[in-house]
Amino acid sequence: MTTTEYTVGKVAELAGVTVRTLHHYEQIGLLEPEQRSPSGYRQYSPADLDRLHHILYYRELGLALPDIATILDDPNTDSGSHLRRHRELLQQRHDRLGNMIAAIDKELEAYTMGTDLTPEEKLEIFGPDYDPSWEQEAQERWGDTDAWKVSAQRTPTFSKDQWKKIKADGDALMAKFGDAKRRGVAPDSDEAMALAEEHRHSIEVFYPCSHAQQRGLADMYLADERFSKTYDDVEPGLAQWVHDAVYANADRVGAPQNSAAAWQRDDS
Repeated sequence: MTTTEYTVGKVAELAGVTVRTLHHYEQIGLLEPEQRSPSGYRQYSPADLDRLHHILYYRELGLALPDIATILDDPNTDSGSHLRRHRELLQQRHDRLGNMIAAIDKELEAYTMGTDLTPEEKLEIFGPDYDPSWEQEAQERWGDTDAWKVSAQRTPTFSKDQWKKIKADGDALMAKFGDAKRRGVAPDSDEAMALAEEHRHSIEVFYPCSHAQQRGLADMYLADERFSKTYDDVEPGLAQWVHDAVYANADRVGAPQNSAAAWQRDDS
């Protein structure tokens, strides 16, 4: 055997196919070795390997063997034509796969965004005082703001356990507020301002909250009796105390005197 002749075993090894596959290709006239050794063994030439190369490309692209034979036996085509056809078919497959990936990404996004808590889970986590109408009211008031848009993207991805932790952390912070006020801690003290900063960080779980935006939240705690009641039920006068602590902390860092609603666009 010369260097330009290959046994069936060597071709199978080079091409990554089985000897049985090569025998089948020969039986159906798709790939017939040009030569045989004196002992009768198949000997594949470089031209045979080139044809096998195209066969395997077309098979990978899903063409049936009879169709491949018709294409390869066309006297008007050459290796360059086959390569251009391979590229065209691969590009079509690439485009289809790209569209499939985009569709799957959308489904994954929909799946992720669909992990909202059920009404029963919300009651379980937030307690019997939870009112579903609050969500609708919040969307009507702040649905066109940047903060709402960020929150609307983040919150549906939270798991039930994450919501439970958020609720537990919020209850713990509320208890700290109440304890500090009962002990006579001044709203402008370091301890109170540290709690105000902890409160701001707790808001940032949902959306970025500047000190100026936090002032807006603090104003709302006094302006809306429902918020006031939430704090004052823990400790009488707590809504005012938290408001003053937030303002003191914002003054400490030199935040603008922006008492706009918490969900308003804030570029400070």
